Amino acid sequence: MPKEYTSISRISGPLVFVENVENVKYGELVEVKLSSGEIRQGQVLEAYEGAALIQMFTSTQDLSLQGMRVKFLGHVLEINLSPAILGRTFDGLGRPRDGGPSIIPEKKRDINGSPINPYSRAYPSEFIQTGISAIDGMNTLVRGQKLPIFSGAGLPHATLAAQIARQARLLNEEEKFAVVFGALGITFEEANFFIEEFRKTGALERSVLFINLADDPVIERIATPRFVLSCAEYLAFDLDMHVLVIISDMTNYAEALREISAARKEIPGRRGYPGYLYTDLATLYERAGRIKGRKGSITLIPILTMPEDDRTHPIPDLTGYITEGQIFLSRELHRKGIYPPIDVLQSLSRLMRGGIGEGRTRKDHGDLSNQLYAGYSRGVEARELAVVLGESALTEEDILFLRFAQEFEEKFIKQGEYENRSIFETLDLGWKLLRMLPKSSLKRIRPEYLEEFWGRE
Repeated sequence: MPKEYTSISRISGPLVFVENVENVKYGELVEVKLSSGEIRQGQVLEAYEGAALIQMFTSTQDLSLQGMRVKFLGHVLEINLSPAILGRTFDGLGRPRDGGPSIIPEKKRDINGSPINPYSRAYPSEFIQTGISAIDGMNTLVRGQKLPIFSGAGLPHATLAAQIARQARLLNEEEKFAVVFGALGITFEEANFFIEEFRKTGALERSVLFINLADDPVIERIATPRFVLSCAEYLAFDLDMHVLVIISDMTNYAEALREISAARKEIPGRRGYPGYLYTDLATLYERAGRIKGRKGSITLIPILTMPEDDRTHPIPDLTGYITEGQIFLSRELHRKGIYPPIDVLQSLSRLMRGGIGEGRTRKDHGDLSNQLYAGYSRGVEARELAVVLGESALTEEDILFLRFAQEFEEKFIKQGEYENRSIFETLDLGWKLLRMLPKSSLKRIRPEYLEEFWGRE
């Protein structure tokens, strides 16, 4: 039977200090009963001999030490799980947000979970089609991969996230596929955008949404990604589904972590973030992947906005160490009106080679991607040279590559928000662009592939 305590010593910001307690665990759920009879919830942030530090899920501004009673519930935050979660929208603590009934659980899980044991991991090797050429053709997403999107303030990462969630699928239609979407610290307007996008396109039927708003408690923002990943683990490893997890925006998560760290008076690390930021992010990201002997998988796309577009900032910097590549959004391309503004030269998918080629996409995919990179890179160099010396200083071949770079941006990278290109349409478009260049300059494509695909329309 949970014991109640009245030994509250002080309230500081979102934190409540309780003394003379027994057998309290880190992460344990707490009920705080006010003198009015109202009950609020919190979570143990720190437990030591005879005392506990509680982080409240709601504001503490109207709390008073008089008449408060604290009850430790003996369990941590849990999520109710059943197949009925598909098609539902929840708040950041897993409570229904769509007006539907509460989930009657087949299983209850501790949201903290565990990273996948490296020994048990299966190597990601199956292609996921997003319908976006700059990703599918140049920075391929592979089932079980962790591929973050690095964005900046004002760039259309929310639109891109919604498009990926709508369009992502496996080429094998027989496989069960689901999307779990987590939004952290967003406005009410943004929340409505995501919900309506999922609903009107029919994507909601195979999706689960967790929405944490900007005015929700900080501790909720810490819990939301864990609810998202616990839901994904159930769908993937209990129901054998292939799950794509999209979490936006991890910068808001890290800011919440910094706020709680400051409230606990911990020694700050880089730029005020706690020294355990790397470890904390790793405990989230490493829950994604494939497990040997299990049919299901979790593929993770965390989205984060780089403060001041600084890629050396601790959040993108540490994320880059943990994940398998990154997709950069370019402010320059965005200014040109190109959507999605993916900078393919800065982006990288480290597991791409394992997910493309014959039997997965098409045998020419790898060589074609290399040649498009090389041609676009040379065209960008020619553009920079023209800015300094003028276009008259360029050779005829430089001008050809400059035109190629412009066409590549306008026709390959640029596409509509609701334009869903198959991987074969993307590859054929790449060949069409390469025909702008002399056949003799295509050094990165094997002669037999060049022979087979060059003349094919």
